[in-house]
Amino acid sequence: MTWPALLTLAGGTYLLRLAGLALRGRVRLPARVDRYVDLGATALLVALVATATLLDGASFAGWARPAGVLVGGLAAWRRAPFVVVVLLAAATAAALRAVGVP
Repeated sequence: MTWPALLTLAGGTYLLRLAGLALRGRVRLPARVDRYVDLGATALLVALVATATLLDGASFAGWARPAGVLVGGLAAWRRAPFVVVVLLAAATAAALRAVGVP
């Protein structure tokens, strides 16, 4: 990527974020559109978590990583502190890998 392209993309990103702040109180979306925007953000987050959990590059990551994410998700759902959530997820994945689960 060239410097002009990089600077153009950086400037465009900055202007989009600035426009969101400037127009937040001025532009009202219909309730239906606002609901779709919320659902779209949730769908993007779920897709990101799913791909990061299940894939390592272009192949399946194995069963230890999804199990660790599941344990971490359950701990977060039970409102465990963030450090505990991360440690439980990492320990679960490490323990499964130690016993030979890919």
